Parts: sequence; structure tokens; C-alpha cells
Amino acid sequence: MARSGVPPSGGGGDKAVRADARRNRASILEAAEAVFAEQGASASTEAVAAHAGVAIGTVFRHFPTKPDLLQAVVMNLLDRLITEVDAMVENQGAVTALFEFCTRVMAVSARNRAVLARLAETGVQVRVGDALTRLRPAIDVLLERAQKAGTVRGDLLPTELVALLAALCQGALTDAWSEPFRQRMLTLLFDGIRPTARR
Repeated sequence: MARSGVPPSGGGGDKAVRADARRNRASILEAAEAVFAEQGASASTEAVAAHAGVAIGTVFRHFPTKPDLLQAVVMNLLDRLITEVDAMVENQGAVTALFEFCTRVMAVSARNRAVLARLAETGVQVRVGDALTRLRPAIDVLLERAQKAGTVRGDLLPTELVALLAALCQGALTDAWSEPFRQRMLTLLFDGIRPTARR
């Protein structure tokens, strides 16, 4: 029996602390993504803390160094992308999901170019192709579904699609493509993977 005035270990207080820590981490990552996208990856950690509405010490408790924060932002983006593509797979009626997926990957790559470039400066290389490899099971499903619906050419292999999309997104990252140019490249990709009769 717990002594009077002493909360039992592992009680509701501990759960509240853990939940608060999870909320703080999520807020910091959301703020970091927004701040780095607006100000570039050279933006200060203090700016991230202010945007998140937490003390700078809270940021450092979760992410001791700025590279740690940058890596966490990238992993959070990938986790979100995985969740989104899983939802596309679940929505079996969306025959255009493969095109939506490609557009989303391009947008995420371009939006976070500054973060990825800053990580590269610290020695951490983030390649689009590596990220797409984690998504291969979902990509396989979306491609097969599109081919059965006749919206994508039947001889296109998953490895070919991943290679094409990775090359385009890596180009957008390396050369800072403008929005119109990115859309033009996606249009050319889509025209290339559609059946001949639909081009």
C-alpha cells in the first residue's frame, strides 16, 4: 500500500509525463519542419523552440544536437509519407493513387531541400532512392492496381518506376528546381509511364 501523500510508482502521473513528452516532441518536429522550410536549415534551434512554444531546454532534451533534430525531421517526414501511401493502398477505388504518390514524393523532396542539404554537410547523406525502398511494398500494390486499371503501361517494372522517380526527385534536390520545372518533369514522367494509347 502506498504511503499517505506519496503517489504509487507507475501511476497516472508517469503516464501524464510521458504523454506530455510525446506532445512536446511532435510539436518540436512540426515547428522544425516549418521553420527550416521558411528560413532554411541554418535557422536557429531557438527559433524552432519559439515556434513550438517550448523552452530551448525542452528541445535539447529531445534532440541534443542540431543534426539530431534535422535527422528526426527527415524520419518524421518519411513516417508521414509511409502513412499516406498506406492510406492510398487501403483506398482500393483510387486508380490515380500512383500518380498522386509520385507528386507527393516530389513535393516533399523539394520542400525539405534545405534540411537534406544541411544534413549532407554534417556527413549524413539522405537519398530519395533509399527512402523509396522502404515504400516498395506499397509501390508494388499501387503500380499493379494502376496497370490492371489500364492507367499505366503493363511492361513497367517497380524497380524502373522507383529509379525514374528517385532520379527526378534527386535532381530537384540537387539543382533546386522551380515549381513549374518540377511539374514539367512530372508531366514527362507520367506521359512516359502511361499506355501508348493514352499519351
